[in-house]
Amino acid sequence: MKKALIVAGLLCASATTFALPSDRNQAISLLADHATFNDKTGVTTYTGNVVIEQGTMKLQAASIVAQLNSNKQISTITATGSPAKFQQQVDTQKGMSRGEAQKIVYNAETGILNLIGNAYLYQNGASIRSNTLKYSMNKGDIEASGSSNATGSSKGRVQIIIPPSSTKTFPGARD
Repeated sequence: MKKALIVAGLLCASATTFALPSDRNQAISLLADHATFNDKTGVTTYTGNVVIEQGTMKLQAASIVAQLNSNKQISTITATGSPAKFQQQVDTQKGMSRGEAQKIVYNAETGILNLIGNAYLYQNGASIRSNTLKYSMNKGDIEASGSSNATGSSKGRVQIIIPPSSTKTFPGARD
């Protein structure tokens, strides 16, 4: 159990790299119905109404699996649920960022967050919804992909909603 707590600490420390600086100084709270750690494989699994919080960062999922690399540092975090959800405030000038998907995979080495299956990302009144979202926490880039849909239904397409006050922040926007 002690190793599971260490991995929980690594999990949150890795996830809060892009949060408010004060988040890193907050206590980590982890709730789950069950937790296991395999020292040989470096895999920690939390199952059953998993909630991890540290400062403004909150991750909720049915299960979370953290994979350690050879240096015993988090390499990937996979959260699954119906849906898995996260929220975090990355800047004091901006509101809470929220996202959800059937599966959320975070690669700590690349800083890439993949939201897979009915993916949704919201920040400062703007939102993006698609089948998959790929978000670079290092660069701030977002790549969205709709699902292939032979009927041409808009359900399989990327949907972006931009509030009126934010339209001037996009390149090419006119006054």
